This record gives sequence, structure tokens and C-alpha cells, in this order.
Amino acid sequence: MQLPLFPLDTVLFPGCVLDLQLFEARYLDMLGRCLKQGHGFGVVALYAGSEVGEAASDFAEVGCEALIRDWQQRPNGLLGVRVKGGRRLRVTASQVRPDRALMGDVEWLPEPADLPLDDAHDDLLALLGALGEHPMVAALGMDGAVQGQRDLANRLAYLLPFELPRKVELLALDDPRRRLQRLQALLELLQGESFG
Repeated sequence: MQLPLFPLDTVLFPGCVLDLQLFEARYLDMLGRCLKQGHGFGVVALYAGSEVGEAASDFAEVGCEALIRDWQQRPNGLLGVRVKGGRRLRVTASQVRPDRALMGDVEWLPEPADLPLDDAHDDLLALLGALGEHPMVAALGMDGAVQGQRDLANRLAYLLPFELPRKVELLALDDPRRRLQRLQALLELLQGESFG
């Protein structure tokens, strides 16, 4: 399947909310096409280059579908767009259109069955609760009940300040249990760096 791609300095995860401000013609056109055709676009992590200007060529092959939930003109004149993460995807090929828009051939990644939360996840749930109290996080409206291990892993991986390659690594893991285990290991590394 072909999907417009939006390389960004962030990693979107399924179920998570991202606010964007668009001003470049290619992205405004992309948004218009997506709304007209009733589909989203792919958000992929930008490894090198800039979000504006020339079309990106160095980006993660694993990304996330962005489903358009709301849009409005901002006081600064830019178009504000709120998207929610949909399915995970892998970019198998990409090409730059004449208008510098990036298109990708994508395949949807499988989602194994989710697993329920148990007492072992209490610390991670408490951490998510603490993150949710930050005004910037609260403004995203991601404070609903956590639905299972996948939802917990996605929200924490999205909100915690891991480096971009680590976030892409987490997104690429299919098994929610493995994603939570890797997340826990990265958290321990972060704590070690904070106190080291």
C-alpha cells in the first residue's frame, strides 16, 4: 500500500496523540489528500536532516500510521492538526514526488494478542500516572484507563525521554511483554545515568 510519509523528530506510537503545526505547502496538500481520501499518513522518525525544506532521505523504516482527529487554524496562522497513532508500519520503499512530498510503500506490522496487566506492572502504571500530571501530557488527553500491556508500553515509550533510535527499537517490537521488558531495561539505564 502507498501512504504519504511525514518524517519527524519524534516517534508516534499506536493509541498516542500528537499535535502538529503545518505550514509547508507539501504537508498542507498531504493533509488535504488524506482528508479527501479518508486515510491517514505515516509518521517516521527522522534520523538526519530537517523536518522542513528538502525531502528527508534518512528516516526509520518502522513507523506508525497517523489518523487525523482534529484540525484548526492557529492564532499564529499555522494549521494545527491533532493525530492519533493507528497501526504500526514498515516502509519497504519510498520516493519523493515533484512537490517534494514523500510517499512510501508500506506494509502493516502484525499485532500479537495483547496481555492483561498484573501486579508486576504497578510501578510502571504509577510512572504513567505521574507523567500524566504534567500539563503538556494532560493537554494531549491520553489519560484514559490503560487497556493492557501493549497500551502501557506504547504510552510509556511515547512519553519517556528516550533517544529516537531507542523509541524506534521499542516500536518495532511486536510482543507487548518484550516491549515492556525492554522499556524497563531502558528506564534502569536512564536512572543509572541520572545518578551516575
